[in-house]
Amino acid sequence: MVKQTKTNAVRMLDRARVPYELLTYDYADGQIDGRSVAKKIGQREEIVYKTLVTKGTSGQLYVFVIPVAAELHVKKAAAVVGEKSVHMLPVGDIEKMTGYVRGGCSPIGMKKMYDTYVDESALAHEQIIVSAGKIGTQMKLSVQDLLKLTNGKTAHVIKA
Repeated sequence: MVKQTKTNAVRMLDRARVPYELLTYDYADGQIDGRSVAKKIGQREEIVYKTLVTKGTSGQLYVFVIPVAAELHVKKAAAVVGEKSVHMLPVGDIEKMTGYVRGGCSPIGMKKMYDTYVDESALAHEQIIVSAGKIGTQMKLSVQDLLKLTNGKTAHVIKA
């Protein structure tokens, strides 16, 4: 049996004694976008969320956790964080700044604690699914536990 290596996110959940469920999927086909992942793990798109890392005009990084089928409304996001504007962090900087790779970026366990905002649509669900910190692994946990572990806040940050 192959021993599964734990990611920073999973170690944090274990340390905090937070209940979670790991869901794995095959990514050999290269399909790692959120909608494909939701299908592969057999879950409704409404409860599968993606982690986006942005940079404000001040240079500060912000994390937004939004439904996989949604698009970040950058003007709303900038207003929420009090920046003139925010833009997506370049893919080449994601691992350096978060410790995670594109497609496997978890909102939990990044190298630093960045201001984290979970789209308020998550409040309609008891649990949501986010990346567990590596491609091929997702984790289902309560929205309240996610907010607690990330010191996160909720806000409406997606396009209608």
